Amino acid sequence: MREVIVGDHLDQYDLTELLARSGMASIFKAIDRESGQAVALKVPYMQFEADVVFHERFEREERIGQRLEHPYIIKVFTPKEKSRMYIAMEFAEGRSLRAIMNDKRPMPTDQALDIARQLCEALVYLHGQGIVHRDLKPENILILPDGHIKLLDFGIALDEAARRLTWFGLSSTIGTPDYMAPEQVGGRRGDVRTDVYAVGTILYEMLTGELPYSGTNAHSLMRSKQNDDPRPPRQLVASISPEIEEIILHAIERSPRYRYDSAKDMLDEVRDPSKVKPRSEEQRTRGPVIFIPRKKILLGALLAVLAVLILLTWMSSKKSKYRSPARPTYRTEVP
Repeated sequence: MREVIVGDHLDQYDLTELLARSGMASIFKAIDRESGQAVALKVPYMQFEADVVFHERFEREERIGQRLEHPYIIKVFTPKEKSRMYIAMEFAEGRSLRAIMNDKRPMPTDQALDIARQLCEALVYLHGQGIVHRDLKPENILILPDGHIKLLDFGIALDEAARRLTWFGLSSTIGTPDYMAPEQVGGRRGDVRTDVYAVGTILYEMLTGELPYSGTNAHSLMRSKQNDDPRPPRQLVASISPEIEEIILHAIERSPRYRYDSAKDMLDEVRDPSKVKPRSEEQRTRGPVIFIPRKKILLGALLAVLAVLILLTWMSSKKSKYRSPARPTYRTEVP
């Protein structure tokens, strides 16, 4: 078996064009001979096909995609048969949000809010299916010519209905540092509020042309996310309204318990920012948020139990050492 190239036939698909390459896979445009329709095929590089963890994640991405049916989420098809690993997806003409943002920074407010609204609508559906995306970023959002979005790439999505991956050595800190929530940085799996954080960060970047945090490297960036307040958007672009700034800062609160409880809550305010009541700076000020990884919590609990057992054993041995000798028993015999 070799790497597939343009011109190859892969099961029912004829590969006609290379669309993109990522660190782990190639994306091809192909024609489905069964339907005559254009599709996109995501084909991993051969060196990853033997990787057990990658294989599990890739198959999970396909299964998640096949379950979803929403106008703002890319559709995943089920081939009649498969001779190797790949995902067959809806082919959609468009540009990534990243490419659009590179052309114009900052973006017009109406356009940015419309994209945020569509993202929230997609998340309301997605979270209702028990799926958390966990890797929302401009590269994974396709903008079609009519302005509608298509959400892509469920490679590290969390499926609440599926078993958890527990392979030794698999890092729990996954995602893209610029858009990762602080709890992801701390090694937690994340929940629906993790996606809310990413949408807030994307909206911040669309409206200011900058990110809420900056760092010389990924580690300093992640430390800032856990300990520092983000730069208020209006400090960068004064024309941003206080209500929209409040939406953004509410979404990117460091602690999940202070964010919107759901994408639906954020959607309601994105649809009508005039209903939002901005908070004062004092109301927003939070102390450092420290997330202790679950493995460290379990290790700490185990060490605590071990210490108690050692203490009890020591106390038992001391008690045995100083215990008074048993009194002798006397028997009086009656003649």
